[in-house]
Amino acid sequence: MRALPPALLLGLALLLTGPVPLRAEEPCPSAPAQRLSLPATRAALVQGRPVTVIAFGSSSTEGSGASGQDRTYPARLEAGLHAALPEARLTVLNRGRGGEDVTEMMARLEADVIQARPTLVIWQAGANAVLRGMAPEDFTALLEDGIGRLRARGVDVVLMDSQRAPRILASPNFERFDRAIRDTAARLHVPLFSRAALMEAWAAAGTPSAEMIGPDGLHHNDHGYDCLAQALTHAMVDAAGPRRIAGR
Repeated sequence: MRALPPALLLGLALLLTGPVPLRAEEPCPSAPAQRLSLPATRAALVQGRPVTVIAFGSSSTEGSGASGQDRTYPARLEAGLHAALPEARLTVLNRGRGGEDVTEMMARLEADVIQARPTLVIWQAGANAVLRGMAPEDFTALLEDGIGRLRARGVDVVLMDSQRAPRILASPNFERFDRAIRDTAARLHVPLFSRAALMEAWAAAGTPSAEMIGPDGLHHNDHGYDCLAQALTHAMVDAAGPRRIAGR
């Protein structure tokens, strides 16, 4: 009997067994839950109102290092929230812009953030201030001004600190900015979602920061963004949605 060509054999196999499954995403390392307070977001979800989440920040919000826009942390966050809260009318907008520090973010706060009437703003800041040698006192003053303007409109605000990456850790001032963000969050009673703490927990669980950072030594790779979004999804759903996430 004449042998069938390999391509035909593959086609018959697919007809009999269905498509070859895609490789599962690499699992994320474990990390302690980070507690957030999101009263405006919770109220909107309970009342069935639309929820707009704005990811505000610089290049690690915009998605530098990701293989595509669907692999940025805001895109992965939206996918995770839709999976966890399928009935919610929820949108995540990416308002990251590479290369900016808090001075430039404040210049576009009204047009890019406030005019979109967000329910929640996740504000990632600090990395470029560290790299540019900005005075921590100036950074703090601008951050406080922005938080005040958002909260005056009833917006939930979450601060996000810098990733643990070689180029950040090489700066002698990175700890001062970590402390400035942490102290600002505590003083103003604004929740902090700490990437520093998250990445330190990943490393303690056996996944060093280098595995979550791309070849530029600064930005997350796809896996890093995915795991950041997963941890943030859990924190947000714990704060504003059902108390349990399927599979958790």
